[in-house]
Amino acid sequence: MTDNNKTTGRMTMTDRNDTISREMFIAELMRYRKGSVTRRHFLGVTGLGLATTVLGSAVPGLRGAAWAQADIGDRVVLASWPNYHDPANFEAFQTATGAAVDLSVFGSNEEMLAKLQAGGSGWDVFVPTNYTISTYVAEDLIEALDLSRIPNYDLASFDPRFAEPGTVDGVVYAVSRNWGTTGYAVNTAQTGGKKLTSWKEFWDITRAEFSGRTMVHDYQLTTIGNALKYFGYSFNSIDPKELADAEKLLLEVKPHLFAINSDYQPSMRSGDAWMTMCWTGDGKQLHRDIPEIEYVLGSEGGELWSDFLAIPKGAPHLDAAYALINYLLDPAVNVKEVLFHGYPVADKRVDALLPPEILNDPIMYPAADLLSPLEFGAAVTLTDPGRAELMARFKSA
Repeated sequence: MTDNNKTTGRMTMTDRNDTISREMFIAELMRYRKGSVTRRHFLGVTGLGLATTVLGSAVPGLRGAAWAQADIGDRVVLASWPNYHDPANFEAFQTATGAAVDLSVFGSNEEMLAKLQAGGSGWDVFVPTNYTISTYVAEDLIEALDLSRIPNYDLASFDPRFAEPGTVDGVVYAVSRNWGTTGYAVNTAQTGGKKLTSWKEFWDITRAEFSGRTMVHDYQLTTIGNALKYFGYSFNSIDPKELADAEKLLLEVKPHLFAINSDYQPSMRSGDAWMTMCWTGDGKQLHRDIPEIEYVLGSEGGELWSDFLAIPKGAPHLDAAYALINYLLDPAVNVKEVLFHGYPVADKRVDALLPPEILNDPIMYPAADLLSPLEFGAAVTLTDPGRAELMARFKSA
């Protein structure tokens, strides 16, 4: 078994002097968006000097946008999730503003919280999940937002279910980015065509036919939460007896896992892993490129979540932070994000620009009977010592 617990990585968007034809660049961009080539290949073949020029000219009004007018410096540092942003949008942002997006990738909200608690993160913008925001406020780790600096944020356009967690005690600390579910992806070529429908099947097949081929998140909320669902308990339970049952299951499953890693797409694409806990967008990307990989919402329930854009206290490039958030909330830009990453957004302005096949996609927009058993993560799970200690024992077993 491979136990890959390190998911943090850094990617910096910088210029190169390579040149290729516009036609070749567009062809390589399409290959990259379909997942046919790696980011390394895309950047190496195209050269970002031309890429930023082409992308800048492809976004209507880019150079004239309000967020592109002020001098915001040459860098903005973003802490976010794997497979979560269209690099083309970052290149267009740099072309318009002169600020490169330095992206740090994380695998869990606990990892993000620990980094901010330690101080000196250097982040300008980060992407917290709904249940964590009240903790960031309580620990004075997050800035109250000046909404006058984010004119693209129109609260009336957002579904309140997914936008309201960004407001604590009447103060807006975070603005809605997108939302989704947590299920699992399974390669049905390895099940003999059998359809899986439940978390009980996920854990049982891992200990049998899929031994050595299953991945779980390096993230206590989902890994413990979905083990709790095996017994019919709440995804958010902190009850000691229920956590003990979940721990027994996880320790039984541990020798049968391929890896503990929140960045699971490479292993699923290579065929080394056959099944993994999975977020909506990853499920969409995998199924789009490898149709036999299906996305399953366990019939017992699980997680419904929403993610946000926020600014940590002490952000070193505050002007750039506001510019990037405002840019990402531009509906024309956000549409490109959705088409790239496969996560739904709560902004009806964006939905109005999306093609019908996206709005009718059952991975992105599940049926009501699958959504209704899902739970939003609870704030208490982020700091509960029982869950933290359980996850530590599981990973070290």
